[in-house]
Amino acid sequence: MRVFALNLSDSVGGAAKAAYRIHQAVRGVGVNSSLIVHRKISNDPHIIGPKTNLEIFFDRFRSGVGVLVARLIRARNGDYHSPAMFPTSWSKRLNQSSADVVHLHWIHGEMMSVEDLGSIDKPLVWTLHDMWAFSGAEHYSEDLRWKEGYTQGNRPRDEAGFDLNRWTWLRKQKAWKNPIQIVTPSQWLASCVKNSALMRNWPVEVIPNPIDVNQWAPIDKKIAREKLDLPQDVPLILFGAIGGAADPRKGFDLLQEALQKLSGKIDSLELVVFGQAAPTQPVDLGFPVHYLGHLASEVDMQMAYSAADALIAPSRQEVFGQTASEAHACGRPVVAFEGTGLADVIEHQKTGYLAKAGNVQDLANGITWVLESISQSNALNVAARKRAVEKFSYPVVAQQYQDIYSKVIKSKHKPQ
Repeated sequence: MRVFALNLSDSVGGAAKAAYRIHQAVRGVGVNSSLIVHRKISNDPHIIGPKTNLEIFFDRFRSGVGVLVARLIRARNGDYHSPAMFPTSWSKRLNQSSADVVHLHWIHGEMMSVEDLGSIDKPLVWTLHDMWAFSGAEHYSEDLRWKEGYTQGNRPRDEAGFDLNRWTWLRKQKAWKNPIQIVTPSQWLASCVKNSALMRNWPVEVIPNPIDVNQWAPIDKKIAREKLDLPQDVPLILFGAIGGAADPRKGFDLLQEALQKLSGKIDSLELVVFGQAAPTQPVDLGFPVHYLGHLASEVDMQMAYSAADALIAPSRQEVFGQTASEAHACGRPVVAFEGTGLADVIEHQKTGYLAKAGNVQDLANGITWVLESISQSNALNVAARKRAVEKFSYPVVAQQYQDIYSKVIKSKHKPQ
């Protein structure tokens, strides 16, 4: 089976990490997968990047102009917007290729236009890594236009300028005539797809993002703390995200409130933050804070998870939560809010704690419960590792994708 998977990058960002892991996982069960990217960093021979400097130039040029166009909209939602407006040769190249299946991932940065996607005639699978596919130009939406349809009358009051989101959504509605097999890594995102105005009648399957549990495994806590220069005999909780506390969706402010409620109640608790360097004017959280900065290697990430007693992932919105699955693979429980994709990773009070959505007091309760539980036994740690192996390991996830590939090939060739 020949599969061409497409993603903007092979390594930058959570979607790139997921796409590469899925690519590796399916190759492990005999699928002839190639990952096609516009920004190649790794030297993996099965990743295909731009071949000439001219291709690299046009890629960056289109991406830059797309960013400028996105600035035509002025809104409170400052998240990344993708108009996906420049035509490319991708649909023609894919239609003429030897691929049995085309597997789309995060195809933004003007890698492919809305219209290009609608012109692909190969059997298609599209793994979603955010809300863009069924929204307008925005990748995460805080309003209900994606449920209602983008009309002139339901534009948020805080938006001004050109209605880029409506323009992009209407183009999707016009260009995407044939439903595509959608895959989401969580029930939360699948529910969004099923409730969307654009894709409510499209086929959706839930397959978690995979992780190589042979590589991601627990490291002795004492050794990990020594390597990272962290204190040995105190409880350590871990928070991490790209950009650290800068992304409001990741909920660092909610963690800050929870820690303030715990101040004076948990002896010697300390916080470890990865993804950002220490700020010039650190906020007093009531506990010592260790900033690890950006962790470039997966070994460093593995060390960070293993050094901590628990990961806290207080996201307001989360498609899946790869930090949580990584922490579980390293034998660490996770505390998070219910109502996001993290609920597909964590088993409440078995591998961590799912607090009521947005409830800071319950988040604090969850931190307390986890720390007390692991002080009494290692049952949470064992259960977290077991869940990662049983639910997210490469062979388990690869088989599910292999079944999806076979399904879309059979469906495409079925007599009409």
